[in-house]
Amino acid sequence: QVQVVESGGGLVQTGGSLRLSCAASSSIVEVNLMGWYRQAPGKQRELVAVRRRGGIMTYGDSVRGRFTISRDNAKNTMYLEMNSLKPEDTARYYCNIDNKYWGQGTQVTVSS
Repeated sequence: QVQVVESGGGLVQTGGSLRLSCAASSSIVEVNLMGWYRQAPGKQRELVAVRRRGGIMTYGDSVRGRFTISRDNAKNTMYLEMNSLKPEDTARYYCNIDNKYWGQGTQVTVSS
């Protein structure tokens, strides 16, 4: 069982930036797929960004060009750099490992 803990959320103004972190309880070197998802109140959970072990990254249409996913295998941590934030980015952001393990999420709120 892998434990996943997200951090870095908070309240930010429109146009601001945040960096989310996702710390895993074990090595992520062999992890094939790590990703960020988000869920806003009353909406379905949606893909934000995923990164495959080979380095291939996929972004949701609404965040492409503004968000960047990365991982640091030495720290067992994945990151999501979010720039040019918009009110519609407000949601709870979740980390996922290999489509199996989820964290509790971290709240991001963007004020207009």
